[in-house]
Amino acid sequence: MANEKEQVLAELGKVIQGYQAAVDDSDRETARLLGVNETDLRCLELLIDAEELSPRELSRQLGLTTGSVTAMLDRLERLDLLTRAPHPVDRRKSVVKVTSEGSRRCYELIAPLIEDGARELGAKYSAEQLELVMDFLRSTTALQSRHTERLRAQSTPPKTARRNLAGE
Repeated sequence: MANEKEQVLAELGKVIQGYQAAVDDSDRETARLLGVNETDLRCLELLIDAEELSPRELSRQLGLTTGSVTAMLDRLERLDLLTRAPHPVDRRKSVVKVTSEGSRRCYELIAPLIEDGARELGAKYSAEQLELVMDFLRSTTALQSRHTERLRAQSTPPKTARRNLAGE
């Protein structure tokens, strides 16, 4: 039985890699059609989800320096995809929001996926099965987030990785 579970887990790992590659491909094409890079797209996704964030919070969530975030926000603001405004309480801070044009353009590109997913997955799986899928995805998201934080905590790659990058 343990051997069967190990085989299923190994196959699951491959399926997850395939899913992640498909998401990466979709994100790349969405970013291309918006005229932005994939990090810019992730910024827009975070802002759409949260409605507004501070540049510092974007820096933290994206794992970027504040200088990189400023350059990214400048780019996205020039494209009319987001706007910056003074914080309503603390005038030393600012808040960043997606513009209505930015929301419209993002939704236009993602709507077919949302509609197809609701139709196809809704037809194939029961509500109970979809609850199980959501539980699985929440668990794997938490696992991935913990691993990302572990990676961010490393100041430099291990020596063997640096040697491999240098072609040694």
